[in-house]
Amino acid sequence: MNTAPSTARPLKVALLGCGVVGSEVARLLTRDGDELARRIGAPIELVGIAVRRLGRARDLDLPADLFTTDAQALVTRGDLDVVVEVIGGIEPARELILAALEHGASVVTANKALLAEDGARLFEAAEKAERDIAFEAAVAGAIPIIRPLQESLAGDAVQRVLGIVNGTTNFILDAMTTTGAGFSDALDEAQRLGYAEADPTADVEGFDAAAKAAIIASLAFHTRVTIGDVHREGITDVTAADVRSADEMGCVVKLLAICEKISTPDGDAVSARVHPAMIAKSHPLASVRGAFNAVFVESESAGQLMFYGPGAGGAPTASAVLGDLVSVARNPPPGRARTRRHRPRRPRGARRRPRPYPLPRVDRRRRPRGRARVGRRRLRAVRRVDQDGPPGGPRLRRPARHRDARGRRRRARRDRRGGARARHGARRVVGHAGRRPQLMKEFH
Repeated sequence: MNTAPSTARPLKVALLGCGVVGSEVARLLTRDGDELARRIGAPIELVGIAVRRLGRARDLDLPADLFTTDAQALVTRGDLDVVVEVIGGIEPARELILAALEHGASVVTANKALLAEDGARLFEAAEKAERDIAFEAAVAGAIPIIRPLQESLAGDAVQRVLGIVNGTTNFILDAMTTTGAGFSDALDEAQRLGYAEADPTADVEGFDAAAKAAIIASLAFHTRVTIGDVHREGITDVTAADVRSADEMGCVVKLLAICEKISTPDGDAVSARVHPAMIAKSHPLASVRGAFNAVFVESESAGQLMFYGPGAGGAPTASAVLGDLVSVARNPPPGRARTRRHRPRRPRGARRRPRPYPLPRVDRRRRPRGRARVGRRRLRAVRRVDQDGPPGGPRLRRPARHRDARGRRRRARRDRRGGARARHGARRVVGHAGRRPQLMKEFH
């Protein structure tokens, strides 16, 4: 499926999984393919989708021959640029990702469980193959937290990260706070609305949040943290009485992922834990309602930062997946041409969009200390025919830089005035033709 005509080589993409997130990724690739191609600089070609069952009904307008049950053959075909993995779980996702990297494809994944358990092996394989692994969608859905920790805060010292990183548990606890319901009733309501799975163990027991905490701690503190290093407690033991007591104390109960630096007798260490906690109602995380997520970062120089948004669902997660896809496509591996951002050309005859306010043109013919710079036209040789010249053809003449002594004196006085103005904090700008140049004070 070629989504945009272009002379550039198509970016070949394979999709592993076509569930809630995978089907939304395929839908957005189909709907927004032309716009994504302009951002990448090359058309996107979806070459295959690996699924478990071919006969399952899917609300996608795609050719039937794109679907396959042989995921191994799809990722090892050898001509792929990017493999998007949204299967989840440990196996066969790990085997397929390693095979894709070995056969020259970069990987975009939303698999938090695999990254938290065996991320080091995947990153080593990617480094060996000189390919990329992008995983923004693995933590907090559409909230951009991975790239800020990897890049934006790379020059800072992160001290602590607090996060509400599971929408199901936050919905349950928020319902218990606002309605006074017990845990079972709130869970039933979450399942009825689609916020909780039929088997909610991974959410309510804290396994999902613990995997995300391991990834966050690894990035924030530049160390290797696995899910086995994270202390974990779920919310199944939280009662309505606990929530009422917290409310009387001016607090709310939230399931928090807490990653921070601590001091031990053996030196500095990293602590990562997930458990229900009371936080003051004045804290920004206390206002996170429903199934939304939020991550609160405290760093040495930047101070306190908060990232907030939808943390789950097909469309929010697919948004993060496509963001990673564009990022990987703009950073091709060695040996492949770098895609460029496509800048659409202005139609012939169309007028330029006016600036929001007129900007004066700065006169760049001045040198320091008032010396005049000779214009380009004065440096260009002018061919003219001298009718009184010698026989044999015309001769070349260069125009004189200064036509007479009066002109030299006039230009010298103008240069001295320009130097004095520069010393008094003014800037000379070019006015319209035939008008005297004006001065514009610099703003401080």
